[in-house]
This record gives sequence, C-alpha cells and structure tokens, in this order.
Amino acid sequence: MGRRIIYMGTPEFACPALRMLAEQSDVEIALVVTQPDRAAGRGRKMQAPPVKHLAESLRVPVYQTASLRTAEQRRPLVEIQPDLIVVAAFGLILGTSILELPPRGCVNLHASILPRYRGASPISAAILKGDPETGVTLMRMERGLDTGPMLDTACLVIATDDTTASLTGRLSDVAGELLLMNLDDLLTGSIPQVAQPSGASVTRPLVKADGWIDWTRPREETERHVRAMWSWPRAWTALPNGSAFQIHLARTDDKAGPAVPGTASINDEALRVRCSDGWIRVERGQLAGGKSLMGSQLASMTQFAGGPVLGGQAGPDEPGPMVRAVAE
Repeated sequence: MGRRIIYMGTPEFACPALRMLAEQSDVEIALVVTQPDRAAGRGRKMQAPPVKHLAESLRVPVYQTASLRTAEQRRPLVEIQPDLIVVAAFGLILGTSILELPPRGCVNLHASILPRYRGASPISAAILKGDPETGVTLMRMERGLDTGPMLDTACLVIATDDTTASLTGRLSDVAGELLLMNLDDLLTGSIPQVAQPSGASVTRPLVKADGWIDWTRPREETERHVRAMWSWPRAWTALPNGSAFQIHLARTDDKAGPAVPGTASINDEALRVRCSDGWIRVERGQLAGGKSLMGSQLASMTQFAGGPVLGGQAGPDEPGPMVRAVAE
C-alpha cells in the first residue's frame, strides 16, 4: 500500500487535484474530508459538495464535517494516521492538532501568487483589480490564514474575457498539476520552502451586496466587476421600480454622448448603460423573476424604453473593501 494521504476540499476548484492524485499508483487517498451537504438554488434542495461527488465516484471514503474543533470531530482523521494532508479550498482554518498530525505536514493549494490575495476570494479579487496574471501557490500550512511558507508557484495569464467561474476552472487544473509535480518531494520531506515576501493582502468572502454596480465608476472597472461577480453573487442593479436586474455579461462600448451614470439606452438592438466615462453594452442579463436573456432580447423589453436610470435609488449597505493590506 502506498503512502497515506488525507485530501480536504469542497468546491469544484478542489476536484482536478483530487482526480489527479487518485491516478497515482504509489499513494493511497485514505480519506476525503469535505463540508456537509447544504441547501442551494431556488428550491433550497440539499446538494452535496462537488468533492463529495467525485470522491464517491472514485470509491474513496468521505467524511463530512462543518467543524474540527472537538476530539470526536477529529477522530476520523487521527485514526488514518496520514503521511500528508493536502488541502484545497476546504473552508475551515485547521488547528494545531490537525496541522501536527501528519509527519510530512499539511499543504494547501491557494488560488493566487502569495502573499497577494490571501483568504476567501483571491480569484474574484484578481479580476476586479485588473491584474494581468494570477496563479496557484503550493504552501505549507500554519495557524494563520494563508501565511505559511511557499513551496512552489505556477502562474497563469488572465484572459480579457475571464470570469471568476472560467478562471477558477483553469486554475483548478493548474493546482492539480502543481501538486503532482511536487508530490514526491512532499512525501520524502525534501521540498524546499521560502517565507512569503512582504506586501501581503487578504480577501474576505463575497456577499450578495458585492454584486451591486456603482455606475459612477469607469466603464473598464464596471466591465471587470461584471466578470468578477460571475457566477456568484452576480453583478446587479435596480430598475426605477426597485426590482433587481442582473448583468451576466457586458463589454465596454464606443457609443458617444453624455448621460447621467446608470442611464439605459437602446439603439441598434442593443442595451447600453452609461458609466462615469462612457458606456457598457449588456450582452446578457436577467430581470427579476425571469430567465437569462441576450442583450438584443433585453433591448426589446419595455422596462428599458425611454432611457430609465438604473441604480438610481440607494443600494445595499456597503460590505467594505474586498481586499485589504496586511500590516507587516
């Protein structure tokens, strides 16, 4: 039997690394640890995490828990006596009792080039800030939030049409490849590590209010905002009657002419909205209670006739900066 590994992860991002790890004949995935099933969608039906679905298809034992604070909650991991624990977007900060359990330690696949964008939303942050590239860091875990030494990195160019959803998919493959490239050295304890450099920043989890569009922002920033918020919480604004209007896809537009920020304009079978310095063209969106529609379909809707101003009323409470610098 190969060396024993516990794999901890929850969302789709964590699936490729698990799948690649399962293909290795010289290691045994002794246990997959993931979050519990949770209600999701309009029907609030219970849904299992993607990692659970994959682990079951691979016939790997699965343990679901929302906490590892008690000895009883940690027991399934302790009984395994793993050589190594690999973590990818698991959703909990591990305590000392778990970090010190495997002789080769615990490592994490984080979706940014550390120390930039520690925390919960690194992919959305990179798009929102207009970064030209991002990547994955393989790091050794410690008690702090993504503060541990770096073991290796892999970079990836951010495409001009990347959304958080599309970039997450590409980064997840990079994460799996990065893990496999370093797996032998991780298991033999021969992998070098370096402390994270200065200039750290941390991201918080996204909330629904993050999707609110501030039309007084420049059009380039607004277009990035739409991409960063897809596929959750989705960029959104409000019609004059107060009902929500989601914008799923948008592009900057060369339409000329001044207007109040938030003004909707229909011409050439296209729906455009004014930002502080120009216009964006809505390529796909969704009215409250409706389905996702192409921009040309939205342009025929009466809600946008006559040039209404979107987001004219007060938006949701400001959730605070998504990214903040870490004091050195």
